[in-house]
Amino acid sequence: LDANFPITPDELIERTNEILKRGVGEMADDLALDFQFVGPVVGPLAKEEFLKAIGTFDVTTGFPDMQSNYYHFRVDPFEPDRVWFTSRPVGRHTGTFAGSIEPTGIRVVCPPQAMSMTFNRQGEVKKFTVGAVMDRTAENNTGGLGGMFAFFYAVGSPLPFPEAKPWKMSKRYRFFTGLGRIFGGGGSK
Repeated sequence: LDANFPITPDELIERTNEILKRGVGEMADDLALDFQFVGPVVGPLAKEEFLKAIGTFDVTTGFPDMQSNYYHFRVDPFEPDRVWFTSRPVGRHTGTFAGSIEPTGIRVVCPPQAMSMTFNRQGEVKKFTVGAVMDRTAENNTGGLGGMFAFFYAVGSPLPFPEAKPWKMSKRYRFFTGLGRIFGGGGSK
């Protein structure tokens, strides 16, 4: 905890908004040398890995009308160098997505996702976190998924690994939940 962080909360929120308005693809000059990109199952990616990844993957080609719908900006009271915000992306699939997925016309509606930018004392982004779904049952057609996984799933081209699929209770978890109901005497009826 750095109680003497030199950038005020209002300035941090303004800086975050500046970067987001330019777009994630235009943030190279805003990144610290020790930058990390972190998603729920992706990363951490270092600066060069991140820049390479976003340079080869442009979501707006597949979803030219995409709106990220950022809101609820706030500075973390425990990490005064970190700005948290929420995003609820929506967009219609009218262009080729990921280089080969032909337009479906599907309007993708994502659930709310927590995101953050953490800054160094010079105002550079040292960490960017994305895609942490806050409520998978909120209005969406992504199977409750966030980040890029949401877009692949919604247009009918889910990625071929469990982390890119909607949450499903495992047999082991179902077993332990059942034991809890039997021996704990509680649970839903």
